[in-house]
Amino acid sequence: MKSERDLGAMLTLDARKDNHPLKYLKVDVGMFNGQGINAAGDFDNTKDFIGRVSLKPKKLNKTFTLSCGISMLYGGLENNTKYRFSTGLDGGIKTQMVDSALSNIGTMSPRKYYGGDLQFRIANKVGSTELRGEYIRGQQPGLRNTSETPVALLTGNEGFYNRHFDGAYFYLLQNIFSVKHQLLVKYDWFDPNTKVSSQEIGAAGANFTAADIKYSTLGIGYINYITPNVKAVLYYAMPVNEKTQLEGFTSDVSDRVLTCRLQFRF
Repeated sequence: MKSERDLGAMLTLDARKDNHPLKYLKVDVGMFNGQGINAAGDFDNTKDFIGRVSLKPKKLNKTFTLSCGISMLYGGLENNTKYRFSTGLDGGIKTQMVDSALSNIGTMSPRKYYGGDLQFRIANKVGSTELRGEYIRGQQPGLRNTSETPVALLTGNEGFYNRHFDGAYFYLLQNIFSVKHQLLVKYDWFDPNTKVSSQEIGAAGANFTAADIKYSTLGIGYINYITPNVKAVLYYAMPVNEKTQLEGFTSDVSDRVLTCRLQFRF
């Protein structure tokens, strides 16, 4: 999610002794505001619990190294208006339905993410072959035209749109010639509303928007490690949106992107 960094407090369990029985385990837990770095300030009293349990890179033998983890975010945003929206059926038509009960004021719209990740590395003569992947699903309170976390209080007849989402990304990294040169293949998808399918978006009587459209992206790239802390990246991304009945998205939008980046680590 965009602007996922946030204010809060975190505790970490990370054994440093080589002979410790938990030396390969790392645990992070924390409580955070929940609005992200783009918000002007914390606008409600709800907090998000975030936790991650991971297996640090462990050599299975001289060739194979494995690491993995599970993570979760459990929280939400306070409803300061009476309006709450969710995907449902109205007269047999799937649409965003509104709940406008006064009792909604002061309740919480759930913000819950659950994820699992895996990294697998195979050493070879020129460096390594590495496979990485992560899958995430959950619930996200957004707005009508965006699935991003809101950064300000709602007004008037606005309300949170509670969407069930899922997404994943997978990397293949392959050194060529030496450890300074690397090829990259990446595939990812993000479905901001798993309760609705492609042709239901834009259908007569439905009120879905572009914020409900699923995207998948295939990318290929080349990385040059100029120094241990400086790298150049040439990357070509090919996003594909699902075909809907919504104007402007009845076919795949032409939005391929070529980027050249110079990245510094400090």
